[in-house]
Parts: sequence; structure tokens; C-alpha cells
Amino acid sequence: MQKIAILSDIHGNIPALEAVAADIRARQIDEVFNLGDHASGPLWPKETIQFLMKQDWLQIRGNHDRLLVDQNPQQHGLSDGYAFQKLDQPELDWLKALPASLEVGQDFLLVHGSPTGDTTYLLETVEHGRARLATRDEILTRLGGTKPRILLCGHTHISRLVELSENTMLINPGSVGLPAYSDVVPEFHVMESGSPHARYAILELINGKWQMEQVAIPYDYHKAAQQAHRNNRPEWEIALLTGFMEKRD
Repeated sequence: MQKIAILSDIHGNIPALEAVAADIRARQIDEVFNLGDHASGPLWPKETIQFLMKQDWLQIRGNHDRLLVDQNPQQHGLSDGYAFQKLDQPELDWLKALPASLEVGQDFLLVHGSPTGDTTYLLETVEHGRARLATRDEILTRLGGTKPRILLCGHTHISRLVELSENTMLINPGSVGLPAYSDVVPEFHVMESGSPHARYAILELINGKWQMEQVAIPYDYHKAAQQAHRNNRPEWEIALLTGFMEKRD
């Protein structure tokens, strides 16, 4: 295993996923790690899960995947509610069977949010409606005593590489399918990547050391935005078109 692709936060965006998968094939990747939040959103949840079910990737579930299978459907928000309506029992069973985290060999720990919870922002701290890079002490607290050599996380949709020491590397590959979003926990804030690209990361072992490449893939994001528009989600439409949460002038 010399070359690994890291994916996260597809959110039902099958055109973005297919573009990333094609790029992965072209790069002759040895292994793929997928960090969760596969289906939730107003796009193509069923098609996305059916695609993922056919892959021989290592995959875990995210917070929205957990809500899709564990939460009362009457309590679902708009994105989870749409996905739940579109998924049939085989897709839901597949999601339910995914682990919340995964250790791979001696090097890797795969989580969605953090080792302490799938909704925890590990590498970002929310302040004044936006997110900044968390401090070293904040990150150490959120690790909860976990000391991975390489921790892979998603959830915030923001590409990051943080090195706490020579022996501890933390990586967020960004989001394949949703380049911006807003949330109200812990307070209202936006997360914005600044472009509509489908993002993922590649780790390659070179001379005994892991080297990371952040990848941003163009795809037909207008198609995804049109799907969000058809499903009355203007905030998703703007995010998919721009990577921001506000319209361009």
C-alpha cells in the first residue's frame, strides 16, 4: 500500500463522485479510504450509495449516515429527509453496517469528525460565524488522548494538513460533493472552500515518508446545482455553483 486516496462528504453528489473515481483510476491508486456522509442532501442519494456498494474501498459512516439509519425519520432535517425517502432497505442496511471508525494497520485511524464524536470539528474552531484553524491545544483536547500516527477525518468539508509532531499527521481531504454549507451548531456559521471543485486527497509513501497531495477536480457542477434547484434547495445551489454560501454579483 504505497498510494492511498482519501475521500469524504460526498453528500449524494454522484457526478462529483464519478469524476473523482475516474481520477483515482487514472492515478493507479492502491487503496481508497472513504470517511462518511455519503448520501444526505437533495441530489442523488440512491445512485451514490449504489455506486459505493460496488467499490472495494474501506468506508466508514458519518454523522448524517448515522442519522439516516438511527434517527426517527420524522425528526430528519431537509437533507436527511430527502435521502431517506430515496433510499431502499438494501442501501440503508449497507449504511447501518458501516463502522463509525476504523484502524488500518499501524499507521491509520479513520474517523468522520474526531475520535470523540462524529459531529466534532477536529481541526476547526467556530468564531463569529466562520471557522478558523484550531489551535494545537484545542486539537489535542479533541483527540481525547488518542495518539494516531496518521488520523484521517472529514465532516468540515475543508482541506487541511496539520502536523502535531513528526509522528502525528492529521488530514482532512475536503468534500467530494458539497464545497460549502452553513450550520447552527455551536452557533450559526458557514464553511466555505471557495470553489465548486470536487476535492479529495492522496497520500503516497516516498522514501519511507508519507507525502500528501490535495486534489481539486472539475466536474459538471451545474448539473448538481440544477438538481438542488429542482428540489427547492437554493442554498445548496449557490454552494455547488460557487463554493461560497452567498451569490456572486
